[in-house]
Amino acid sequence: MSTNRSRQIEDIPLSVLDLAPITEGATATEAFKNTRDLAKHADKWGYHRYWVAEHHNMPGIASAATSVLIGHVAEATTAIRVGSGGIMLPNHAPLMIAEQFGTLESLYPGRIDLGLGRAPGTDQRTAYALRRGHGSGGDDFPEMLEELRAYFNPDLAGGVVPVHAVPGEGLDIPVWLLGSSGFSARLAAQLGLPFAFASHFSPENTLPALDLYYSNFKPSEVLDAPYAMVAANVAAADTEEKAQFLATSMEQQFLGLIRNQPSKLQPPVKNMDELATDYERSILKKQFGSAIVGTGDQVKEELQSFLNETGANEVMIHSQIFDHAARLKSFEIVAEATGRKNR
Repeated sequence: MSTNRSRQIEDIPLSVLDLAPITEGATATEAFKNTRDLAKHADKWGYHRYWVAEHHNMPGIASAATSVLIGHVAEATTAIRVGSGGIMLPNHAPLMIAEQFGTLESLYPGRIDLGLGRAPGTDQRTAYALRRGHGSGGDDFPEMLEELRAYFNPDLAGGVVPVHAVPGEGLDIPVWLLGSSGFSARLAAQLGLPFAFASHFSPENTLPALDLYYSNFKPSEVLDAPYAMVAANVAAADTEEKAQFLATSMEQQFLGLIRNQPSKLQPPVKNMDELATDYERSILKKQFGSAIVGTGDQVKEELQSFLNETGANEVMIHSQIFDHAARLKSFEIVAEATGRKNR
């Protein structure tokens, strides 16, 4: 893997991935209040980006109307970049996404990111309800991406576009490709675009996908060199024992996905072994074994190891913690441990 492994965690951007979790006993209204509060907190602590992700038919995730939530976050913050991690492009007409993000960029100039994925962000039945049988299955994602980018920059289509995105056309909105396998890694490399990898739920594919991206990258008007961001599950607390306890909410969320029984984010438990079978525990270990959990010093050390291993330019932190105050504290501990200052 040809990339720079000399970067220090203190010197690279740290960002936030938020799924707007709906906790057990709470509602989407409370989830949105917490998202707004966390975004303001991350803004003060020097985090670089705050991304929300498109998911559907998930009782514990409130970020289905992703563009609307981005506006809610951007309005409450001042410096942090706000964007999608990501918009699932096959669910939408490219023109609509160009107009939505053109609107966001016009409202919050210089702060909007457009991260794109090709998965539906849901189950097949819900995907059909979203697309009504007329949408893309993801196979034509490269063509949809080309169309979307041309709405922002008609020169990419030879300067001739039959339909104009207003607002959108002529705006400089960074486009990222997101992935959990090699498809988007290779496409991002071919187009010279930044690439974000979902290490938080596809840890075994991280290095192969990054290798594809680094080794196939072609410089473009967007980037002279590869720019990769990797996402990691993180839970930090004042003691390792408390951090491990907090992290069991994330583990229970994974367990629900294994069982095809998604639910609201559950309170932490003292012993995950009592909730899962041996087979489920083996899957959890594979899926969640790369999570970074501990005190500030422990998290800093593991983040540095993760950075050394991946050669990434940026790390995005995903923390599904049940108690909102503990979640705020976790991001604060990570910021302090990696040399960020409350501004």
